[in-house]
Amino acid sequence: MGNDNDQRSGNQKSHDESSSSEAATPRAAEVAGHLKPLSNDEPNIGRRRRKIKKDDLPADYSDILGQLTTLRNFAANPDTTKTGYRRHREAGKLWVRERIEQLLDKGSFREIGSVTGKVTWKQTGPLTEDPVEFLPSNNINGFGTLNGRRICFSADDFTIRAGHADGALFAKTVYMEQLALKMKIPIVKLVDGSSGGGSVTTIVTNGYAYIPPLQGAHEIIAQLNAGIPNLGAALGTAIGLGAARLVACHFSVMAGDVGSLFNAGPSVVANATFEEGLSFIELGGPAVHCTNGTIDNLAPDEAGCFEQIRTVLSYLPNSGTQIPPRIAPEDPVDRTSPELRSLIPRKRERMYDGRKLINTVVDKGSFFEIGALWGRSAIVGLARLGGMSIGVIANNPEVLTGALDAQGSQKITRHLKFCDIFNLPILQFVDVPGYAIGTVAERTATMRWGVELWKAYYTTTIPLFNVVVRKCYGVAGGLMVECRDPHNRVAWPSGEWGSLPLEGGIEVGHSAELRKAEQEGGLEARKARYKELETTYRRLMNPVRTANAFSVEEIIDPADTRSLVVEWCQMLVDSADLGQRCLAAKVYETELTERIIKRVTGQLQPVFA
Repeated sequence: MGNDNDQRSGNQKSHDESSSSEAATPRAAEVAGHLKPLSNDEPNIGRRRRKIKKDDLPADYSDILGQLTTLRNFAANPDTTKTGYRRHREAGKLWVRERIEQLLDKGSFREIGSVTGKVTWKQTGPLTEDPVEFLPSNNINGFGTLNGRRICFSADDFTIRAGHADGALFAKTVYMEQLALKMKIPIVKLVDGSSGGGSVTTIVTNGYAYIPPLQGAHEIIAQLNAGIPNLGAALGTAIGLGAARLVACHFSVMAGDVGSLFNAGPSVVANATFEEGLSFIELGGPAVHCTNGTIDNLAPDEAGCFEQIRTVLSYLPNSGTQIPPRIAPEDPVDRTSPELRSLIPRKRERMYDGRKLINTVVDKGSFFEIGALWGRSAIVGLARLGGMSIGVIANNPEVLTGALDAQGSQKITRHLKFCDIFNLPILQFVDVPGYAIGTVAERTATMRWGVELWKAYYTTTIPLFNVVVRKCYGVAGGLMVECRDPHNRVAWPSGEWGSLPLEGGIEVGHSAELRKAEQEGGLEARKARYKELETTYRRLMNPVRTANAFSVEEIIDPADTRSLVVEWCQMLVDSADLGQRCLAAKVYETELTERIIKRVTGQLQPVFA
């Protein structure tokens, strides 16, 4: 009985396996047919294919990529027949993309927001359309490199609504400000127009009047104080917001042939102040703003602006949490300069060339002056010592004999903050008879700005080395050389100092005695007594006597100034490529390293803005 059941079970199993095998055979053949490679002339009769419909979108997204290509071609090829473009060219200005090409290293331009703007679309199907017209945003933004260094930038296109808000999408500009801050890389601003500033036409567009926003302002101030280089150029008419963005930069330059800057244009001025018929140049050209401190530097043309921006950036770090760039020095650090021994005239009333002094001491060809046309009682700029980036400050003996007036004080104040924010040690050449005096000095608030300078010297912390080359008098002299503790300073044999210059000082200190001499012996007796007093004072003012009392740390041979200040600035290890060695240096190797740590950890927070 059991055997019968087993046999029936076996037969049933064999039948099921046979049925499964028969069913699987055609299916296997079908699969094999799908997998079999087809010859070129063999029809695919075994593969089911979906019929392509007329409205199907391409699988490779070529439609979207094509739209992007079309829009970018529109942006790269402006309509040269339009009035805005023609006027721009007639004014002798480069088109915005030509400017970018000239500024950046070749092939490094990477645009952000390349298709931002107003598009006219033509529908070509239920789901398809093509752009037929494109008005790009009038502000181009992106990345690139300057001499190999990564930067971000914004550039106005004046040919489109003169850079006003009704032709811009300001979110792009704000985005670049945020990126510069987040990524800690320099930002360059090429201004020609209002940089997205207001236009009355937006009232009609929006249907209401708005309280003026100032988007991006927080980011700009944060960049300035974080030591992220902001470098700007006026390559046309910088108006309103565009002017403000430019002037806010750490460094600004204006193209002398096409540049101007103003709060409002001639038409608005004529209606508000009745000053009619003003040209852009008369209202705010280089002769106005490169001489009053609004713009730092003047360049002959747009190419000159680009070159100055490259030069300034070469001295600066990417942010305040980095040490400034260093290059291999070509000028020997131990070079002596015997000609400096006779630079300062023995006759005290004679002047000398302060710029020659600077250029002789720093690395040859490295001095870049900032603000040469304003605040001319002071000379400031950037240079290198043994390949190290530094800031330079000097009194200008050829203007007011070096006395600090209101503009000179403002200029030095700004430069102190500039160097402090970028970790640039300062080399300072002192020849100051005091603050400027007289009615002009009083009317221009010399003491107000002199006190602001006082604050700047005592609130900045960047290392500062003083070389007293001649005069150091009064409050002005004191704050320049006493602002660091301990002092880093030396004097030349030509140095003289005190609370007041002898001219006038003798008259004040000995007025009763001189008056008595005149009463008793006449004017000649007064002159003779004055001469006696002056001779005595001159003998006692021998700088060696000051050194005897350690009121000046050291008096040096002017010919050795360079080697001494390089030694202060940095130690260079002896190597085959540099071929130089400088001993006992400390600033770059110790003070700046400690300074960077304090800035990263928030213990030190310099302020520029």
